[in-house]
Amino acid sequence: MKGRSKKKHIGTFFKAGMILAVLLVMRAGYGQAAATETTPNKTAVQECLLRELESAQSGTTVDQLRNKCQAGLMASAEKEEDAGIVDVRYYTDKGNILRPFTLMAHRPNYILLASYNKDPNNKPYQEATGDPNLELDNVESQFQVSIKIPLAVDLFKKKVDIFSAFTMRSFWQVYNNDISSPFRETNYEPEAWVQFRPNWTFWGIRNIANVIGINHQSNGRTEPLSRSWNRIIASFVFQKGNLAFAIKPWYRLPEDDEDDNNPDITDYLGHYEIRAGYKWKENVFSVMSRNNLESGFSKGAVELTWSFPLGSYKYLKGYVQGFTGYGQSMIDYNYYQNSIGIGFAVTDWL
Repeated sequence: MKGRSKKKHIGTFFKAGMILAVLLVMRAGYGQAAATETTPNKTAVQECLLRELESAQSGTTVDQLRNKCQAGLMASAEKEEDAGIVDVRYYTDKGNILRPFTLMAHRPNYILLASYNKDPNNKPYQEATGDPNLELDNVESQFQVSIKIPLAVDLFKKKVDIFSAFTMRSFWQVYNNDISSPFRETNYEPEAWVQFRPNWTFWGIRNIANVIGINHQSNGRTEPLSRSWNRIIASFVFQKGNLAFAIKPWYRLPEDDEDDNNPDITDYLGHYEIRAGYKWKENVFSVMSRNNLESGFSKGAVELTWSFPLGSYKYLKGYVQGFTGYGQSMIDYNYYQNSIGIGFAVTDWL
């Protein structure tokens, strides 16, 4: 009995170490990007200094060039009276393009140390294993890693950019010793898109970016647990001050009947989602609504998130995520569930 208890303690410490390792890897990859977000003007000043050094007359000091750059940037900022929170994210990303040893964040990067699911979906795993007694824990860990890579930028008078991205979201039964703490589900989502910045304004609201692209999402499993779909996606992003929202419609590309693992997926995930975010001081609040109006509020989903500062600690933020509805993961696209989790975020939407 002592040997079994010792093994259980070793396993617990190992899992804690794995969770810490995920945090450290996420933090290391985004460290420089996050630092840039806290001081978005620093990169602009540095880039301006490099340009000015090329044409500076002999005898000009670095302080003189720095003062010139800062004055020019302040004047530009004053002209952009409608600059908003999406502008800050956009120009932060611009400053990180081709910066060595830096990964660019796409969607939020976070880890939920504990996520409580009121009613886990046991059925797919019971059928796959042939074990009707297999049960998932109500509490698990969840994390997401999301990066993007520029393929071409500043096309057509600096109005058009082309990006690709990869997002991985994992649901880990880390506390479930009875079934060896498996990763019950991991979703993989590569995508590529073209975005342009029209800067159209309607009633004080700016259409800051429009996007068209292609998206693949799957859980990388074999039958009977395989789930996947391919979409043509669009997105229309708007902002007003510290408020931003996006409308994201999509069209599912058709598949042969024999290859389609989830022919009714659009019944539950619909054809669009709406997401809004608001930044108040260092807090970021977001809400996502998907397939609610389209399904008559019978097969929709809502997700709420809140990232908040951890006192004076600058390297991570606290993160809370709540979800209700269908499609939290690919394996659960047609399963209704409620969950709430808490953990840490490296990057957020804003």
